[in-house]
Amino acid sequence: MPASYAYLGPEGTFTEVALRTLPETATRQLVPYVSVQSALDAVRVGEAEAAFVPIENSVEGGITTTLDELVAGAPLMIYREVLLSITFALLVRPGTKLSEIKTVSAHPAAQPQVRNWMRKHLPDALWESAASNADAARLVQEGRYDAAFAGEFAAARYGLEALETGIHDAENAQTRFVLVGRPARPAAPTGADKTSVVLWQSDDHPGGLRDLLGEFATRGINLMLLQSRPTGAGIGNYCFCVDAEGHINDRRVAEALMGLKRICREVRFLGSYPRADVVDAGDVAVPFPGTSDAEFMAASEWVARCQDGRFQ
Repeated sequence: MPASYAYLGPEGTFTEVALRTLPETATRQLVPYVSVQSALDAVRVGEAEAAFVPIENSVEGGITTTLDELVAGAPLMIYREVLLSITFALLVRPGTKLSEIKTVSAHPAAQPQVRNWMRKHLPDALWESAASNADAARLVQEGRYDAAFAGEFAAARYGLEALETGIHDAENAQTRFVLVGRPARPAAPTGADKTSVVLWQSDDHPGGLRDLLGEFATRGINLMLLQSRPTGAGIGNYCFCVDAEGHINDRRVAEALMGLKRICREVRFLGSYPRADVVDAGDVAVPFPGTSDAEFMAASEWVARCQDGRFQ
């Protein structure tokens, strides 16, 4: 049996489309799961080699279901990311007219991306959330709802027709997906990488978040995502999900993580992996002056000479 990748199903999701852009899927069995949690748990218990799930979209930011699973569940690690441009189609049973639509369904992350379109074209329709956009299409097929926002490619799979296509409130909307596996040694740096961590403060005090961000700022590390998530320990108790430019093998990133480990109650490393938004070397930012590996090594050697009494 080939190794399997779990993904947010059922068949016909944007997640499946994004997953199939990875070359290695040609030699993997792709298995749909009913939720992000069940897909990640399949990796944790050894049912799947890896799981492929959405983690961020350009309209609403982080996908909280995925972030919370990576924060609270047994440790997992991100190995790859994929960006997919997203536009929706309004899928209906054949013959359905726009004026007949009273209920619509989709994944909760889709709602912010189509709410203005709905306000204009379906102002009285009732929104019902589904486990995925493809699952919403399945529920329309079964007669549970009148219409679903999903990828146009899902219409044929569920015997529906696309009443409207190209639906989106924001131009160039994208969703970021990640391939997640069990913890292991990160892949070697590519020069265009991203590092993801979760941070828990040691205590709540004025300037606490500034202290965390300062560990990145003083080393010239740009942040690409910063999102707070409740810990469940009461109102006001949060952890912070962070995506930073660079790889844990980069000296500036490693020293930032060491600094965070000293001042945080807990740091969870979620992986260092190639960035999907880099097309060529010109898209990679040059390290801030004084933060390159060579400069860190030169400074370390200078300290060693001073410790040995060699001041020249």
